[in-house]
Amino acid sequence: MKKRRTPIIIICVVVIGIVLSIVLTRGAGREATPNTVTVTRGDIVKSVVVDGNLVMPRKADLSFGVTGTVTEVLVDEGDNVTKDQVLARLDTPSLESSVEMAELQVEIAEEQVKSARAQYEASSTDIARASWRIAKLNLEIAELSLESAELSLEKAIIVAPFDGVVTDVTITEGKEISTAALATPAISLVDTSEIEMRGFIDEIDIAIVKVGQAANITLDALPDEEVKAEVAFISPIGTTLIGVVYYETTITLESPDEGLKDGMTATAEVVIERRDDVLFIPNRALRGSWENPWVLVLVDEQVEEREITLGLTDGINTEVLSGLEEGEKVVLHAPGEQPSFFFMR
Repeated sequence: MKKRRTPIIIICVVVIGIVLSIVLTRGAGREATPNTVTVTRGDIVKSVVVDGNLVMPRKADLSFGVTGTVTEVLVDEGDNVTKDQVLARLDTPSLESSVEMAELQVEIAEEQVKSARAQYEASSTDIARASWRIAKLNLEIAELSLESAELSLEKAIIVAPFDGVVTDVTITEGKEISTAALATPAISLVDTSEIEMRGFIDEIDIAIVKVGQAANITLDALPDEEVKAEVAFISPIGTTLIGVVYYETTITLESPDEGLKDGMTATAEVVIERRDDVLFIPNRALRGSWENPWVLVLVDEQVEEREITLGLTDGINTEVLSGLEEGEKVVLHAPGEQPSFFFMR
């Protein structure tokens, strides 16, 4: 068995040697073609990314202001309502009677004032003056009692403070509203026409983000949709999270879509600066430093060094102000090669 294996081993070694010889011979006859990219024209946008959530800031938890029995619930969850629309009522006969009685008291007090004034104008005595003054005070008391009775009647009715959508109804007809239940919302309402994004800006970027800057918002739930927006507020107070300082920001949406919901995860790209229709190259082609940048250009299959002038960068691509022409090819850093360019602005 040992003698038979020897020729086979020799043959394998010879074959491997021939293959290696062919590969090395072919490789020695040519140099690797550098990886290049064409200088193109397009838009460069410098931006800051803000992560956060959508919020509908105009919300209301509505409840009765007096105790009683619920006689009408006029809305259901999901209903659209308008401002000042009546949503629910309590049984109010006693409250209505209190208002009527207070109105009568005001009428009586007004007549007493008229009578006391006429008596004072006729006699001008101290007693007549005092009677007139007391009558006017009684009128003020009666008017305050009427205001209180009317307010109690108003508190027995829930009305919409703004146009919106009913999100929750916790009461039913016939339910007794006790003093303890007054603190519990009976109907909840939200204005879906107003929506904004709230997120946090890293302290590294806070100096370049300003109120009024444009932004584009994308949503995890609606990846194909992009909403135009604008930075509306930046908190002057920082919040430390895991050792990093962040600043809360509010970004308002322009013409929000009906499909947007409160709480949706959102990402805003705040536009810091924009240059349209400019020459640019990827940062992977840059060499040197920001003050003295240069690139390798492939010309007639020969690589030459070229000094260039840079403009705006978005962190991935950089505008080229001079030194290159559209259509030229620049050499990228080889895989594993240590980049030699440093953004020192």
